[in-house]
Amino acid sequence: MRIALISDLHGNLLALEAVLEDIARTGADRIVCLGDAATLGPSPHEVLARLREIGCACVLGNHDAFMLDPGLIRTYTEAPIIVASVDWCRAQLRPDEFAFIRTFQPTIDVPLDGGASLLLYHGTPRSHMEDLVATTPPERVDEMLAGRRATVLAGGHTHVQMLRQHRGLLLVNPGSVGQPFEEYAAGGPPKVMAHAEYATVEARHGGVDVRLRRVALDRRALRDAAAGSDCPLGPALAAQYAT
Repeated sequence: MRIALISDLHGNLLALEAVLEDIARTGADRIVCLGDAATLGPSPHEVLARLREIGCACVLGNHDAFMLDPGLIRTYTEAPIIVASVDWCRAQLRPDEFAFIRTFQPTIDVPLDGGASLLLYHGTPRSHMEDLVATTPPERVDEMLAGRRATVLAGGHTHVQMLRQHRGLLLVNPGSVGQPFEEYAAGGPPKVMAHAEYATVEARHGGVDVRLRRVALDRRALRDAAAGSDCPLGPALAAQYAT
């Protein structure tokens, strides 16, 4: 069984299509999205439509929750450009798109071959707003996992790829499809890289294989898509892709 994990798409259709093409080429039995599908990017409608088209199960990310609860974004950040971009995205969405987001789940458990298991979430199993990174102290990780265990535990949120062992468990972050960061931003302005990221988890004959993948993208196409959008974050993204 081979599971492809995509996360933090953030309305970037160009990146999503490139990742789906790579998954089709390399093969996967199932694709699961770990959240943050539509906001901050130029193509919220198209990204949500594509997820629905492929029948992709989705975890509820913090930005997905921001679509359903207009006041929630301000408990997470007061950064004007982020708040404006989230509000812009919410204003674009149709009733059927809100209904689709309401199907997103806080966590998803996936049984794997050979008795292995996969637990999927956005930030941590207990919160879609927590940052779990390579340097998070083990005792803090124990708190974040809130007693949940699986052979592999995977979440996104930080936009930074990670593969870490924690007390015998494998912790995975597939990175970001739509806005991968050069390093952990910790709330500060990030450097966005011009590729797309995802991960695969494969279980076979009692063994588990985890791979972090990167897919090259056309920097000019990324810049043009961002610059051509009415999303308030568009000019800033276009400037990142121009360097």
